[in-house]
Order: sequence, then C-alpha cells, then structure tokens
Amino acid sequence: MAKIVVLGAGISGHTAAAFLKKKLGRNHEVVVVSPSAYYQWIPSNIWVGVGKMSIDQVRFKLKPVYDRWKIDFKQARATQLFPEGGNGFSKPYVEIEYTNEDQRGTKEVVEYDYLVNATGPKLNFEATEGLGPGKNSYSVCSCDHAVVTWEALKSCFSRMEKGEKLKFLIGTGHPGATCQGAAFEYALNVAHQIKVRGLQDKAEITWISNEYELGDFGMGGAFIKRGGYITPTKVFSESIFAEYGIRWIKRAGVNKVEPGMAYYETLEGEQKSQAFDFAMLIPAFAGAGLKAFNKNGEEITSLVFAPSGFMKVDADYSGKAFEDWSVDDWPSTYQNPAFSNLFATGIAFAPPHQISKPMKSPNGTLITPAPPRTGMPSGVIGKIVALNIVELIKDGRTDFRHKASMGRMGAACVVSAGYGMISGNAATMTVYPIVPDWQKYPTWGRDLKYTVGEAGLAGHWIKIFLHYMFIHKAKGYPFWWLLPE
Repeated sequence: MAKIVVLGAGISGHTAAAFLKKKLGRNHEVVVVSPSAYYQWIPSNIWVGVGKMSIDQVRFKLKPVYDRWKIDFKQARATQLFPEGGNGFSKPYVEIEYTNEDQRGTKEVVEYDYLVNATGPKLNFEATEGLGPGKNSYSVCSCDHAVVTWEALKSCFSRMEKGEKLKFLIGTGHPGATCQGAAFEYALNVAHQIKVRGLQDKAEITWISNEYELGDFGMGGAFIKRGGYITPTKVFSESIFAEYGIRWIKRAGVNKVEPGMAYYETLEGEQKSQAFDFAMLIPAFAGAGLKAFNKNGEEITSLVFAPSGFMKVDADYSGKAFEDWSVDDWPSTYQNPAFSNLFATGIAFAPPHQISKPMKSPNGTLITPAPPRTGMPSGVIGKIVALNIVELIKDGRTDFRHKASMGRMGAACVVSAGYGMISGNAATMTVYPIVPDWQKYPTWGRDLKYTVGEAGLAGHWIKIFLHYMFIHKAKGYPFWWLLPE
C-alpha cells in the first residue's frame, strides 16, 4: 500500500486528492493536511465582498466530503519536511501541527511515499507596511476577508447616502503582487453596486496597479480577437474602466499604507501617494514557509525550495535574461528535481521567472506582476500530478504521460461586474497559451483562434453557472470527474 500526503485543500490540492483516491481506490492511502476546515471557491469571494453572496455559498466543510471519499483529513499546517526520513523514521515524513479547536498546537509526524505540496501562497501582507485586514486596507483573498470587506463597503454606502463623497482605491498592494484579475473584478463590482444605488456622484474610484499597461494581468497582456478585430488587452481594459468611470494609476509599487493614504513608487522612481476612504489591495504572495531537513537534521530548504518559498520543480531556474526566455523554461510535470517523490501544484510551485517583462525603477525596485497560477491552471496541474502518481504506483511508469506546461495550456477568465441575470456587464476572455510562445506565434505570441474576448450580459450567466458547477465538482456530487478543471 502506498501513502500519498497532499498538503493543502484549495483548488489544486483538493483536485489532486480527489483524483488520487478515485484512481487508487481502497488499496492505497490518501491523506490531506490543511489548516482550514473548509474548502472555498475563491473566484466567488468577489461576490461575498460586495454582499451578493454569503460566506456559506462559497465554502463547505471538508471532513464530510473526505469521510465519504475515504480520505484521511487532518486539519493542520505542515511545519517541517524531512524528504530523507531520519530521527528514527526510515521513510520520508512531514511534521504537522493541528489547528482545529480540539487538538490545536498538537504536533504529529506523517510519513509518506509521495507528497504533493499544494499549500497555496502565504498572503504576505507583512511585505507592505500597514497593508491588510486589521490594519489599513481590506482584502478579498479569502472568504473570511471578503466578509469583513463587505461590512466596510456597506458602511461606505451608508455614508454616501447621507451625502459624503468618498474615495475608493482598489488594486495591488505591493510592487510584485499578482492576481490583478481578482482586483480588477472587484473594482468593477464596487462600481456596479455604487451605480445600482445611484451614488455615482458621491464616489471617486481609482485603480492602482504594478502593471506596465492595464490588462497585463501578470501574463504580459495579450492580443485578443474581438468582433472580427484584434485588440490588445490594454485597450480592452481601459475601455471597460472608462465605461465604469474608474480612473487608473499604473506602473506603481505600493510600499506603505497608512489610515486613508497609500504610498507608492513609480517606475520613474518618484514617490507618490493616493488618499482613500476605502482600499482593497491585493498583497504579495510568498511560499508557505515550510522548512526542509536531511536525515542528519541539517537544513536543506534551499535544495527543495526557491528563495521565494515556493517549491522547485522541473523548470529552468538558471536566471536567463528576458530576451532568452522560452516556454520551455516552464515546468510540465511539477516533480521536484532533488526528490522524485515530491511534487508541487498550483501556486505552490516556483515559476522560473515572470511572464511579464521585468521592469525596475531607477531605485532598483522591481515593479512587475508575478505570474498568475490560480484558478484553471491550478486545477489542471493538480489533476495531471495525481494521474502521474497513480501510474507510478500502479504501473511503475516514470515517463509521465500527463503534462501541463503553462506554455502549452490555455486558460479562461470571466470578470463579472455585478451579480444577476438581467443587468450589469461581464468580460469573458480565453488565452492560449498562458505563457506567450513568440517562436510558435511570432506575430501575436498566442494562437488567436483560441485567444478571444467579449464583453456583455452573457458573462454573468457563465460566471454563475461556473460557480455552481465547480461547487458541485468539489463536493464530489454525481459525475464530478467528468467536469473540466
């Protein structure tokens, strides 16, 4: 019997665990270690943050699902990794610390034959002074954050209804932050809710971002086919912001947030500030902080993890110049090069470099989005890693038939401005591949047959349909495995 431990139960880890157990059955053991009792469908946190969904519409408890699937669930966080074993253990193991109320603080050693690191990111609010919940800005990165954000936004609406004019600041809260798409969607939803309430004359909404141009989204922007024309996402995004009355600040690295004031450095090296009454700013992401040790107890974290804290996989980390970047730099099997029974999926794997061109200010500050690895790519990577481990265990195959390079993978994104079936607007976009391949597609970097975008009401219907479809899949309801990632 093989034992597979999955660290994390987000989109990638949950997908990996589901397919591992389905394919391996009762002859092998699957263990999931996650610090939260809940699975949450993160893309819908936007709607929690504007009061259109409750927290329990975007989350559910993991244990009942894992009990039904015969997966051993441990509500705990991984603290240390021993890929060579040691300390009396012949097999590799991970140390965990329970986070549930009954066992909080209790430590345990969990041995494994294979380990999937799907911890997701640490939301690194500390990287920006004064940023984050409990300090001077809000977040929609988790459903808990989104609930608090909605309460603050609701309070703003009340003040505006009494005649106050307020300033809203939405975007990225660090020079290297990613997830511009989530912040973009939240900005449009806030604008829509203000319009629904007839409060446009009481609001000034500003978008602030580390993108060189709007519509970069951490993937270097894109050219999309729309209505028979080829349009850069810069124009696509600027048009939507103009329609919603949102002004923008780009090429900005936020480095400090005080009550009512955000400070940022521009790509030209200037230090500027922007006042606000309400700010929702996405933090930088970092690895979960897992340390690794060899069998002698010596730290080998740098062998297993990149300096960012994300796990090294089959990528090219040689530090090439931008001009030499290639889609072949990107991993396809997500196997750790030092330990063949370690894999990293979703945000937990270390990308070889940015996708967007790195840009530095005269002060040496890198003001460039980190590569996005959330949503659809996370699910796809989780699935292919699970399928490769299954074939390793069952057939001894080491050739890894299942691959998912972001340089050869497409992605779809629906940015919905509102919630409902008959009002509002939504931008729907697909890109292929996620990482531009300028050798294969020298004119546009991507295949325009599959890189398309459109705005309109129908996007609402797609977004709502996807919400319920992916909740159905995550709960393991009938025929869940037939639904795409």
